[in-house]
Amino acid sequence: MSLLPPEITAELTQLLLALQSRDNTVRTQAEEHLQNNWTATRPEVLLMGLAEQVAGSSDAPLREYASVIFRRIASKTRKNGTAEPTDTFISLGPDQAVAIRTKLLEALTTENEKSVRNKISDAVAEIARQYSEKGDSWPDLLTVLFQLSIAPEEGKRETAFRVFTSTPRVIEKQHEDAVAQAFTRGFKDDSVTVRLAAMEAFGAFFHNLTKKSQIKYHGLLPEILNILPPIKDSKKSDDLSKALLSLIDLAEAAPKMFKALFHNLVVFSVSVIQDKELDDICRQNALELMATFADYAPSMCKKDESYTSDMVTQCLSLMTDLAEEDDDAADWLAEDDLEQEESDQNHVAGEQCMDRLANKLGGVVILGPTFSWLPRMMQSMAWRDRHAALMAISAISEGCREQMIGELQQVLDLVIPALRDPHPRVRWAGCNALGQMSTDFAPTMQKDFYDRILNAIIPVLDSPEARVKSHAAAALVNFCEEAEKTILEPYLDNLLSRLFNLLQNEKRYVQEQALSTIATIADAAEQAFGKYYDTLMPLLVNVLQRENDKEFRLLRAKAMECATLIALAVGKERLGNDAMTLVQLLATIQANITDADDPQAQYLMHCWGRMCRVLGAEFLPFLPNVMPPLLELASAKADIQLLEDDDQIEQFQQEEGWELVPLRGKTIGIRTSAMDDKNMAIELLVVYAQVLEGAFADYAPEIMEKIALPGLAFFFHDPVRFVSAKLVPQLLSSCKKRYGSGSELKGLWNGTVDKLLEVLTAEPAIDALAEMYQCFYESVEVIGKDCLDATHMERFIDSVHSTLEDYKDRVAQRAEDKAEATADDVEDEAEELLLAIEDDQTLLSDMNKAFHCIFKYHGAAFLRSWERLIQTYEGFLSSPDPTQRQWGLCIMDDVLEYCGPESSHYANYITQPLLSGCQDPSPAIRQAAAYGIGVAAHRGGAPWSQFLAGTVPLLLQAAQIPDARNEENVYATENVCAAIAKILHYNASAVPQADQVVAQWFETLPVTNDEEAAPYAYAYLAELIDKQHPAITSQPQKVFVYVAQALESEALAGQTSSRVIQATKNLLQATNTDAGPLLQQFSPEAQHTIRAFFA
Repeated sequence: MSLLPPEITAELTQLLLALQSRDNTVRTQAEEHLQNNWTATRPEVLLMGLAEQVAGSSDAPLREYASVIFRRIASKTRKNGTAEPTDTFISLGPDQAVAIRTKLLEALTTENEKSVRNKISDAVAEIARQYSEKGDSWPDLLTVLFQLSIAPEEGKRETAFRVFTSTPRVIEKQHEDAVAQAFTRGFKDDSVTVRLAAMEAFGAFFHNLTKKSQIKYHGLLPEILNILPPIKDSKKSDDLSKALLSLIDLAEAAPKMFKALFHNLVVFSVSVIQDKELDDICRQNALELMATFADYAPSMCKKDESYTSDMVTQCLSLMTDLAEEDDDAADWLAEDDLEQEESDQNHVAGEQCMDRLANKLGGVVILGPTFSWLPRMMQSMAWRDRHAALMAISAISEGCREQMIGELQQVLDLVIPALRDPHPRVRWAGCNALGQMSTDFAPTMQKDFYDRILNAIIPVLDSPEARVKSHAAAALVNFCEEAEKTILEPYLDNLLSRLFNLLQNEKRYVQEQALSTIATIADAAEQAFGKYYDTLMPLLVNVLQRENDKEFRLLRAKAMECATLIALAVGKERLGNDAMTLVQLLATIQANITDADDPQAQYLMHCWGRMCRVLGAEFLPFLPNVMPPLLELASAKADIQLLEDDDQIEQFQQEEGWELVPLRGKTIGIRTSAMDDKNMAIELLVVYAQVLEGAFADYAPEIMEKIALPGLAFFFHDPVRFVSAKLVPQLLSSCKKRYGSGSELKGLWNGTVDKLLEVLTAEPAIDALAEMYQCFYESVEVIGKDCLDATHMERFIDSVHSTLEDYKDRVAQRAEDKAEATADDVEDEAEELLLAIEDDQTLLSDMNKAFHCIFKYHGAAFLRSWERLIQTYEGFLSSPDPTQRQWGLCIMDDVLEYCGPESSHYANYITQPLLSGCQDPSPAIRQAAAYGIGVAAHRGGAPWSQFLAGTVPLLLQAAQIPDARNEENVYATENVCAAIAKILHYNASAVPQADQVVAQWFETLPVTNDEEAAPYAYAYLAELIDKQHPAITSQPQKVFVYVAQALESEALAGQTSSRVIQATKNLLQATNTDAGPLLQQFSPEAQHTIRAFFA
């Protein structure tokens, strides 16, 4: 019985029919009517009416459509009075909601059409999601679902699990026995469709559980795995694929759950991969399941008796499965579209899996089984075997770098002969292997094997087949990107003569690749490329002057790239008048771009950036042309689509340049290609601000307001946020260089600082937060003295407090995880753990630099806000974690350095960590402690004198540890030297037996690495020479050598070096010491440098 008046029901029926009309005008009017007269004004009546249509209409398509519209309206966000915006259904009154829910469940239980029931289940799941997220329950739903799960009709049983899949949280709080029984029944159901639905539902449910809760359901795994063999025996590839996909989800969530049955699963999966009666996609899903275990539980894979050898064998076998009907490669050679999609093909699946196995299991595990096959495959008469062997080398080289880099000679013995293979696809694969190896084994490939590689690959540029010669040119890009110009120079004639020939090739893709390769060589060869300039630049200008035919656009884009990279390589002087010709051509091309998909537009942006770097201030007249399209790209808003149903989702999954993100039961599509363009445009704004400096200041306010600051909170694309963080201080710097510290800069800063502080408080991602702290301290560094007021400082400390509390939670969670981890867990998660710790260390380091900058420009004025976290600093200083101790010490060093005598108020917190720090096993902490003692001597004044005298013995001990001057310890040792010098210079009267200490200090020299410590150490040395201190004047030869070492390393420079050199000259003269023999211990180049200083 309807709860609505008949006229309402009739109106709604007509509206639903109009919404499905093929007439666009009718449909548009209906959609407007739906929004204005129903959704916005009476959603409760609309949802009730739709539920009644779903439950009561005799027209199945209308019931199905009403279900779709119901779900869409129910999930719309609605503002309800003054409350937060909320989903429409959950905003309804309790009585209305109950009536609608009841009607919907009635429809779910009585509907016999599968497609309609599926849409009803989607609508039910949407309501369940809303209750779940709000923390409310819907008890009737569970009752209905459990009843459906044991209904006689298999379709209704499937529906129950379909709803569980969409909203797994509805069963989370049920007793585990009841849940396990329901799933077990589903896994053992007579219907394969129900079994598969139960598997999918279990995966969704399992993903939602905590790790501890997941363990309770591990016992269901045998029942799940038993589902697969009968499906395989039936040769139903689609069903088996669905089952494998569900297993992949479980393997990602809890791979160790499979441990007891893992070998059985390996044997079964390998049998699926081998079975050519099954569809390729099904076989590839079995391969993906096995690869997932390598990703998430590599230790388990390594321990299995057959996993590695079987997987390598199957991957190599799949990699031979290509071009079944193109044995002579005629079709392949005739194909001009080199970007053809091949990701669904077996040979690509095999290559990608090999890459993953190598990266996750490592070379020690993978190399043996792989190279047991490769030599045989390279000797095979079948070209597909040789091709697969070469592609395998390409696939594993990154993951096996450590093991293969010492065996490159033998690997090249396999690869290089392939460049002369009779089959073109094998030669192509040989080029591919050399290109990949040039990247993965750089710079060893370039330094040790350049002659062998270049002599082998350059002749391939003359191959008769366009695709082969093009790929040889592409491989040269990889090689040349990592090659020193001295290596390339002898080969340039041979290389470029052949590449110039490729520019005449009839295939446009060959010409395009030749241009890319020439551009890379120019970039690597730098000035040495000038010899070829007169030959090539006219050719490029000719290409750029061609008519703008669509088919030549990419070629012109590559020509632009090549010309501007050559311009960068040879420099402004060599370019001469061609510089203006080039920028005018770029301007003409830009003016004629009309199509959104024209590839020249994106290339142009980078080309303008290069010409800016070449021309510097002479580029300014072109900015009015360059900036409008660049600012338009950089200002782009996120292109986001709310995807309403599965058909839309599937459509967007097929389109390139979109990323799909699940969000509160909905799916959002984000066009990432537009985000990449935005990122590229902001990168170029950074370049212009850096190169043009003050001349770019006119653009700074608009860019800061509309691009840089909004970019910091552009959560759709992390690279945009990171590059925006680089842009902010550059814009401030441009403004400062133009206007100084006047009102223009202050105005720009006042509009910026609040946003920077806001981002520090709101940013959730650790790596992004580190970037934001860097943006903040670089900005403070630009603005300088007194740029923050008391409110700003308080807000900064608020953000630091929040960040450090989150950091402490992460540290505690890591400690808890470690306590519960097995040996396998530790091995499997080692890389991820290391990355997490590195992210935290980077964050703390950038935060530290922010503290440093605030103290540097505000001194003691910052102390009042800073004091709020004194307990946190104290905790860090006494932490067993060296990262935390170092962080705390660096903070205290800043207090000592910039707050002068006022720092003594915190002596109780500082002194013991400084003393302990001198004896710490961590070199970084010894360095921080020594630096802190040094600045206390320099800046702390009288209150610190007594303490400083007591630190000298500990400092001397720190300089005498074993290997005090090795790479790890040298900075700590040199800071010790500088600290003692400062104590003796500023506080000598407080040091007992100072003359004896001077003699001991002299032995802590030289300082050759730390450019900040060197001036203090050597200035004090000069002072002692001037005072004719006997501990120094008695050792003129040592003095000369220590000074010469500092000059050689460039640690000593400027006025200090002049003073020290003069004092040393005086000493040598006074003691009649000949420095000539002493110079013999230095290299000829260093001798020349030192003689020049002492001339």
